Parts: sequence; C-alpha cells; structure tokens
Amino acid sequence: MTDWIVLGLLGVLSVASALGLLLSRNAIYAALFLVLNFVIGAVIYLVLNAPFLAVVQISVYAGAIMVLFIFVIMLLGAERLTPAENPPGLNYQRPLALILGVLALGLAAYVLLTRQASAAPVAQSVDASPTAVGLQLFRNYVFPFEVVALLLLAAMVGAVVLTRKTE
Repeated sequence: MTDWIVLGLLGVLSVASALGLLLSRNAIYAALFLVLNFVIGAVIYLVLNAPFLAVVQISVYAGAIMVLFIFVIMLLGAERLTPAENPPGLNYQRPLALILGVLALGLAAYVLLTRQASAAPVAQSVDASPTAVGLQLFRNYVFPFEVVALLLLAAMVGAVVLTRKTE
C-alpha cells in the first residue's frame, strides 16, 4: 500500500515538473525542469524494483542528453524564450490544438469510465540485469535504437538551423 502512495506522490511531482517545463520563460530553467522530471522517472523505476533502469535513466537522459541540450541552448544564446508571433495563415493552430486536446481528454475519460473489470493477468518475472537488457537491445531493437539516434541528430541540427541568425 505504501508503494501506491509513493507512486501517486511521484506522479503528482512529475506532472508538476512537466508543467514547470511548459510554463517556464527561460530555456535553461525549462531544461532543468526536464532534468527533474527524468530524476522523478528514475525514482519511479527504483520503487518498481528496477535499479538498472533507474541508473540508465539518470546517466543517459538526465546526464548526457540534458548536458547536450543545455550546451546547445547556451551555444545559441537562446536562454530567454520570447513569445512567437503566428505567421499569416496559421491562426487556426491554437483553436485546433485546443479542440484536439479536449477530444483526447474526452477519449481518455471514456476509456477509463467504460472499461470492464477483469482479472488482471499475472505479471511474468522479467530479467532487468544489464546483460539481459543489452542482449535485448542489440538483438531485437537495433533498428529502432538507430532510428532514435538519427531523429535526435536531426532535431539538434534543426534547432541549430532554426536559431541561426541570418546575415
């Protein structure tokens, strides 16, 4: 029962740090809120008895990737986030986003309220040792791993191109 209380509190903290990320006007503070969210995710892994995943979460995401994000933010001098003006012809985006968000929340509420109570299947024991995770990653998930690496590279190049000052 204590685990459920801890997981609930961690969920509330995770949502609060995500809101801090979204509402922050300073890019460095937003990145630090994201680091806090990654750390909370690692604590959730610890509560769920997956210490290796917690260490990977901290070292890879909160460590390496966030250092890269903060380096790029400081390199580009984009610490202060200024409100962007909508280009002409794109004024429909905010109302469309609001409508789609309300639809997504309505769908989630419908699914949660109308689901049938059923006996939960017994969870199988999963080997979360570093050897087992590495073997799974490099045997079954090499292609998705490489695709994610390419997407991160494209995102970083895109961020540099979008914030480059034209002369």
